[in-house]
Amino acid sequence: MATLFAHFAASVGHSVRPLESTLRRLETSRKWRIGASLAGPGVNLEALETAIAKKDSDAVKATLDQLNVAGWAKKWSSQPYVSRRMTSLRELTTLGIKNAENLANPSVRNDAALLFTILGATGFLAVIAGHLPGDWGFFVPYLIGSIPLMVLALGSISPGLLQAAISGFSSFFPDHRERIARHEAAHFLVAYLIGLPILHYSLDIGKEHVNLGDERLQKLLYSGSLDDKELDRLAVVSMAGLAAEGLKYDKVLGQSADLFTLQRFINRSKPSLSKDQQQNLTRWAVLFAASLLKNNRRAHEALISTMSSKGTVIDCIKAIENSSQSGDAGRKEAER
Repeated sequence: MATLFAHFAASVGHSVRPLESTLRRLETSRKWRIGASLAGPGVNLEALETAIAKKDSDAVKATLDQLNVAGWAKKWSSQPYVSRRMTSLRELTTLGIKNAENLANPSVRNDAALLFTILGATGFLAVIAGHLPGDWGFFVPYLIGSIPLMVLALGSISPGLLQAAISGFSSFFPDHRERIARHEAAHFLVAYLIGLPILHYSLDIGKEHVNLGDERLQKLLYSGSLDDKELDRLAVVSMAGLAAEGLKYDKVLGQSADLFTLQRFINRSKPSLSKDQQQNLTRWAVLFAASLLKNNRRAHEALISTMSSKGTVIDCIKAIENSSQSGDAGRKEAER
């Protein structure tokens, strides 16, 4: 009887296995087709476009998570875990940051350039006006000479207007637009790698920004209850622009806004940090961000090009992912 039962069970098993195998193959084939359709050139990003257009950060994250599982958005949230540690200036220098000891010192290049231009121009005009006939030769140079004082007075009364003038004047420097693109692309890329959705960005002079969207983080910011984990993530994104400039240029020009943003995050965190802890957080965040940028140099350069061409957020995401895929293909080809 036992033998008969065993034979019956075995016969049932043999009849069921082909059916199960066929079903598994069909399911695998269906999943492969879905993954291939999303990972190929004809990837469907309509849901992502809709979520970004609606400024729905939760929907953006959910859609990117789905694209990641499907095998397309491989770079999305590929660096979700960051952990602060003690960091020295030597480590920044070793990584390739130029003049690491001066990163936190605001650059006065643009300010000085505007001031000397105003002084030079008004001085030249005052000399010419001094040759005017009669009393005009006295009053006109006097009025022209007061222009620098008026500019300084405007700066003390309305610093925002003076800063806008400095930003506009900075556009005459040949490296200014490239700096802005490199700076903002770094914020965009590092946020994407860490898993923070981007809803908008701008490279317009005086309005440079990358708009992150994360409702949960916004609630923590408003309540002043950022924990160490979230503070570390935001710190890395905040210092990404500074890190990008530090890797490329001898002097960093866009660090003031980044440091101000980081300080705002620190002020909204619990427990509060001492001055030494804040300094270490800043150094570590620069180091971590710079490491991500160096390890994803191809994606960063592709993103700089796309943002400089005023591509959409979707275009920027495509640039990141396509550069990743082309890099993988290149490595596989080299291995062969």
